[in-house]
Amino acid sequence: MNKIGTYHDKIAQAAKLLDDGAHKATEVEQFPAGHFNLTEAYEIQRASIAHRIERGEKMVGIKLGFTSRAKMIQMGVDSLIWGLLTDQMLEEESAVVNLKRYIHPRVEPEVCFVTKKTIDDPLTALEAVDYLEAVAPAMEIIDSRYRNFKFTLEDVVADNCSSAGLVVGAWSRKFDALTNAGVRMQVNGRNVQVGSTAAILGHPLRSVVQASRLLHGANMSLPAGSLIMAGGATAAEALAPGMSVECHIGSGDTSLGSVMFHTA
Repeated sequence: MNKIGTYHDKIAQAAKLLDDGAHKATEVEQFPAGHFNLTEAYEIQRASIAHRIERGEKMVGIKLGFTSRAKMIQMGVDSLIWGLLTDQMLEEESAVVNLKRYIHPRVEPEVCFVTKKTIDDPLTALEAVDYLEAVAPAMEIIDSRYRNFKFTLEDVVADNCSSAGLVVGAWSRKFDALTNAGVRMQVNGRNVQVGSTAAILGHPLRSVVQASRLLHGANMSLPAGSLIMAGGATAAEALAPGMSVECHIGSGDTSLGSVMFHTA
């Protein structure tokens, strides 16, 4: 077999393995160290998502990871990672999330944007809001397909940055409410994670700028009406049946609102 064939086989085999893990909610083993580099990891990610599209899922947006400077330093990287969102990842707000769909799910509070114009070029901070229709409080359900939730940087990128589900609250135009807004995530009425939107690159709108650059670098565009999950505002919390999970962003007149779901 020639080198081109070997290369494409490696990408295809890894993508199929990860897609099977996500589709069947079963763990997979971590890949051997150095099995693929970061560029190849993104190729695996796209190939894995292509299997979902073939099954009838539709692309609805992108998610960003490592939006915390501390997380970047911890992982030894100087840029964000990103994954793709499909319609089957959407969980209904205030409804019951069936955890049997996942392997070892965790949840983290986020901010979600929806675009009003196609993003096909790098944006500046001043331009970002003009490309956005609305913002909402949100929570992302992350669920690494790897055994014991352990992975390298390349592993997690190939695994679509652990993206598995998302719950989005009410939309508004309160972009001013995003500046250093308090974030509280509660389980059964008790605070389990407390932080600030400033943990998302200093301001969540910077995630939109970074997203535009990442898309441009990958020769991709994001259509109007797409979602952008800006990144976790706090650490993630493990999910188990019987939970009521709620996220509040801001307070008083500057509140972005809240979002919630239950687990079974």
